[in-house]
Amino acid sequence: MSKTAWIIFAVLCVGLIGGLVYMNTQNRVDVSDVNITEIQPASEQSGDIADHVYGNPEAAVTIIEYGDFQCPGCGDAFPVLQQVKNTYEDDIAFVYRNFPLSTIHPNARAAAAAAEAAGLQDAYWEMHDQLFANQDAWSSLGGSERTDVFAGYAEGLGLDRDQFLSNIESPEIAAKINFDAELGKKAGVTGTPGIFVNGEKVDQYYAGDELVSQNTEGASLVWSNYDAFVSLILEPALREAGVDTEPAE
Repeated sequence: MSKTAWIIFAVLCVGLIGGLVYMNTQNRVDVSDVNITEIQPASEQSGDIADHVYGNPEAAVTIIEYGDFQCPGCGDAFPVLQQVKNTYEDDIAFVYRNFPLSTIHPNARAAAAAAEAAGLQDAYWEMHDQLFANQDAWSSLGGSERTDVFAGYAEGLGLDRDQFLSNIESPEIAAKINFDAELGKKAGVTGTPGIFVNGEKVDQYYAGDELVSQNTEGASLVWSNYDAFVSLILEPALREAGVDTEPAE
């Protein structure tokens, strides 16, 4: 390669790298002033999409999960947290925020977009549940097959298919996913599920006879066992907040 060609090549490389850096900067969301422990309203930063809340938004106890729809751990936590949500829906606010680990779960971001697109037709939690309940069915699919499966779920929920497919690709939903992920990074989340109860990170705990921070013999991650999560995490938080710990009938 001639000297002139090398110069042209170097200039092109510098321009490409600079463009990539600029695009990354443009996509970055500044959440430095956001209180991540609070339920987030719709804002320009979040694509005008608010936090999705299951249960009582005014409850004294808020559970926030930073999750990845393709993550096997999140799939294991799903039935436990589902039971918690349904049993204590009058006493807690449950928030799910997107934290797709796209480098290891290539379909995670698309699944997050599917849930958010369903949310624009008032069916966020229904799609959230479908995605986790059928995780094995779509996790290994390619792009068009995956999209067809998600669209089928949307139609099964009575949603408008064309609107759903259009919304999946919208910049508003991309902004919402990016916003959630930045909140997770600010909270110190590095893996999923990332679970916080009234601002305290609890997903790292193990449960045996008591709550422990290390995996001892006979212990299991606290989010993998409903009884352990309720007795060792949720009920103490409810009592501390002055809430009767008797679950709703």
